[in-house]
Amino acid sequence: MSRVSLPHDAKAGPTKPEVRAVLLAKLDLAPSDHFVEVGSCTGAVTVEASRRAGRVTALERKPERLATTRKNLVANDAEDGVDLREAEAPEGLPEDADALFLGGSRNYEAVLDHAAETGVDRVVMNVSRLEVAGAATEAFRERDLLDDVVQFQVSRGYELAGATSFDADNPVYMLVGGVDAADTDDELAADGGRQ
Repeated sequence: MSRVSLPHDAKAGPTKPEVRAVLLAKLDLAPSDHFVEVGSCTGAVTVEASRRAGRVTALERKPERLATTRKNLVANDAEDGVDLREAEAPEGLPEDADALFLGGSRNYEAVLDHAAETGVDRVVMNVSRLEVAGAATEAFRERDLLDDVVQFQVSRGYELAGATSFDADNPVYMLVGGVDAADTDDELAADGGRQ
C-alpha cells in the first residue's frame, strides 16, 4: 500500500500515520462499505479510506480545508468515489453510511444521534482532550454505541548527542462502537420482522 502524501497544508491536523493505522483497523473498511468522515481537514483519513471503501463521503465546514482535502486527494490519485461536501454536520450526512469517523468534537452529539438513528455499524471518534473524551464516552453510552475506548500515545525518535531520544505526541483517546447488528436482528424478531 502506498503512503499518503500531504503536500497541501490545512493549518490543522493531519491525523498522524500511527493513529490512522489504528483507526483503519477499528473501522475494518471493505470495498462494499460507504465510509463517512466528519471534518476532513487535510484529507489524510479520506485518502486512506478511499483506498479501502467503495464509496467515501467527506464533510468539512471550512471551505479552505475542503479545498485542501480536494488537492491532497488529487495528489494521491484518490479522488474517484469520493463525495466532498461543504457542510457542518449533522447537515450533509448521508443516510446509508456503514462506517463513520469523527475527527473532531464539534457537534458530536448530533452526529452520534444521526449514527444511531440511521444504523451506522462502525463509529470511531478521536479526541485529544480528557474532558471531551469523558463527555463523548458518556454520549456513546447513552446512545448504546460504545464498544471500546482506547488511549494511546506515540513517541518519535530523534538524535540527541549521538544517541536516540524520544519526543512524545499528545495522547489520543479513540472511542469505538456502532449500532450492534445483533441487537437490530433481535429487535426485528421481537417485532415480528417489522421495523
